[in-house]
Amino acid sequence: MTSLDFSRFQHSGVQVTGFQAVDFSDPRVEEFLDQWESLTEEVWPGAGTRHFQTDSALSVDMVQAISSALDDMVARKSDVFDKTFRRGTIYNNSTKGIPCNTKPVLPWMHGEAIYNALKKVNFEGLTGHVQFDDRGQRTNYTLDIISVTQDIGLSKIGRWHSDYGILANDDTPNGTPGVDQGNFTDEVYPWDIIVTTLLEPPFLMLRKDDSEDDDEVTKENDKYEGYTKDLAEEIGRRLKVDYHLRLAPDGEHGRELSNGTWTGMVGDLVHGAADMAIGPLTITAARERVIDFSKSFMDIGISIMIRRPEKQKPGLFSFMEPFSVSLWVSILLAYIIISFTVFIVSRFSPYQPKSRRRRYNDDFKHNFTLCNSFWFAMGALMMQGSVLCPRSIAGRIIGGVWWFFVLIVISSYTANLAAFLTIERMIQPIESADDLAEQTDIAYGMLETGTTRVFFETSNVTTYRMMWNYMSSASPPVMVKTVEEGVKRVQDSGGKYAFILESSTNDYYNNRKPCNTIKVGPNLNLKSFGIATPHGSYLKDPINYISLKLKEDGTLHRLKERWWEEKGGCGVDTGNKESKKRSLSLSNVAGVFLLLIGGLVIAIGVGLIEARYNRSRYGTSVFASSDCPHENASLNNGNIVYNKCITPS
Repeated sequence: MTSLDFSRFQHSGVQVTGFQAVDFSDPRVEEFLDQWESLTEEVWPGAGTRHFQTDSALSVDMVQAISSALDDMVARKSDVFDKTFRRGTIYNNSTKGIPCNTKPVLPWMHGEAIYNALKKVNFEGLTGHVQFDDRGQRTNYTLDIISVTQDIGLSKIGRWHSDYGILANDDTPNGTPGVDQGNFTDEVYPWDIIVTTLLEPPFLMLRKDDSEDDDEVTKENDKYEGYTKDLAEEIGRRLKVDYHLRLAPDGEHGRELSNGTWTGMVGDLVHGAADMAIGPLTITAARERVIDFSKSFMDIGISIMIRRPEKQKPGLFSFMEPFSVSLWVSILLAYIIISFTVFIVSRFSPYQPKSRRRRYNDDFKHNFTLCNSFWFAMGALMMQGSVLCPRSIAGRIIGGVWWFFVLIVISSYTANLAAFLTIERMIQPIESADDLAEQTDIAYGMLETGTTRVFFETSNVTTYRMMWNYMSSASPPVMVKTVEEGVKRVQDSGGKYAFILESSTNDYYNNRKPCNTIKVGPNLNLKSFGIATPHGSYLKDPINYISLKLKEDGTLHRLKERWWEEKGGCGVDTGNKESKKRSLSLSNVAGVFLLLIGGLVIAIGVGLIEARYNRSRYGTSVFASSDCPHENASLNNGNIVYNKCITPS
C-alpha cells in the first residue's frame, strides 16, 4: 500500500483499504534502510533511498532463511557438505554435477535435508516473523492493515495475523498460534459439550464388555467405540473442551412429524438437549431449516446390496467359452467354404498334379479330391499342415488368405482362453437400479424411515418411481425397521432379496463376516454427512473450520480406513491368492479329454466299418508285403504316379 500513489483518492471521499507486508517503523527495517541508503545506485539498482519494494524484502528474507537452514545443518554435522564440494566441483552422491535432463531425474542428495531444515527456521525478517509449518507454508506472520481516507491519507488501522485474524494496533496475541487455539480457546468455551448420536456400526458401537445405559448422559465415553467417538475426540481436542456422548432416545436420525416436531438426533438439537450431533446424519434441506450443518465430513450415496453370487464353476466345455456360438458357427462355415473352393479351383487348374490309376484303364485321378481339400483346410486350422498343397495361383491365393485368417483366429482364441480358464468369474444377477426395477425374481426393500425412503418417495425419475411403487405395496412387506434386519435378510435370502441403503453402511457390512454380501452398481444419488449444531450456536463457525482442517490434513481419511478396512474381517485379495487361481484343474479342461476319447472311439468305429466294407466288396485285405514296399512313386510325363501292392487275402 505504501508504494502506491493515492493522491487522486485522498480527497475524493473514497476509502481504500489494503495490506502491507513491510512495517517501515520496525527497528529492523530502519536498520536495513540505513544500510540501503548508503549504497550506490550504480552497483545496487534502487539503492540510495529509504524505500524498497515488497518483493525485495521477501528476497532478503528468503536468502536469510536459506542461510539459517544451512548454518543449522553445518552446526549439527560439520562435514555434511564435504562430499558435495570437492576440488571446485559439485558432486551429487557419486555423480559429477547435478544433471537435470536425465531420465529418471537424479534427486539432489541434500534436497530433503535442506527442506526439513527450512521448515525449522525461526527469525524476524523484513516482512515480519518468518516461520513455516509441516507442509512448508508460512505461518505465524502479520500483515498491517492500511487505509486511505479523506484528508487523512495513509494510516495503519490494525493488523491481520495468520492464526488469530484481525487484531487492533495494540493487541498482542497470547499462546502458541495453531489450530488448537486461534479463535477457539478454553476462555471461549469453558463448559462441556453434549454430543447426541446413535448406535450404528461402524459409527458408534458398544464395547464387548459394556452394555448400553438408556437415556443417560454419561461421562463414560470409553464404553463406546467407532468412527463417531474418534471424530468427537478429535474435535474436542482441537476445541480444548470435554465432550459427552448421548444416545438419541428414540434411536432415529431425525424426521419431522405431522405436528411439526422432530425426532432423533435432530430433535435433541432443536429441543436444546444437545450441543452437537455427530454420526450418520445426512444433510438435507428439511433439516437445514431447523439446524445448522458443517461442511461434509463424508460423501455417500444410496446403493444396492445383494448376496455375493457363487463363483462360476468351469463346465466340461469351458474351452469353448472364449468364442461365442455364432463365432464358432462362422468359423465352421468358413472352413467348409474354403475346402470346397480349394477343391473346385484345383479340379479345373492345369497346374495341379494328377496321379494315374492303374486299375481303371490308366485314366487320371486328381490329387485334390474333396476329402484331401478338407484335410488341407483342417491342417491349416490346426496350425499344422498336409502333404498336398495347392500348386495353382488361385489355390495359393486361397491358401494364403486362409492361413492369415487362421493365424488371427488362433491367436485370439489362445489369448482369451488363458483368461477364461484361469480367472474365477461371478455372474451377478443385477448390475444397476434399472436391472432391479425391470426384473421380478428378486425382491428389494429399504428402511421404513430415513432419507433413503424420502428419496424414493419424492423422486420424479421413472425408474425410482417404479421401485417406490413396488416397495410401498409389496406383499409380503419388503421394508425393514433396522439395517441389521435388512442385511440379515440379504444373507438368508439365497440371492432373492436386495437391500437399498447408504453406501457407507453397505461398504461396512460387505467387509464383515460371513463376507457373503456385495455392493452392485453405482450410487443412485450423492449425499453427505455433516456435523449438526442448533441454529445460532456459537459452535457453528469453529466446527465448520475444524471440519475443513480434518479433511485437508487427512484425519478423516485415516479414520475411515481404520473402521471400514483395517477392522474388517474379510480381507483383500492379494497377489498370492490370485496366483493360486492360475493353476488349472481337471475340471477346466475335462471337455478336451472327452473330445479326445470321443475321437478315438469314432476312429476305431470307422476303421472297423472300412475293413468290413473292403472284405464284403473285394474279398481281399490290403496289406504291405515284405517283397513289395508299402508305397513307391515314379514320374510319368511330369506327373507323380503312386503304385500300391495288392495281394490276395
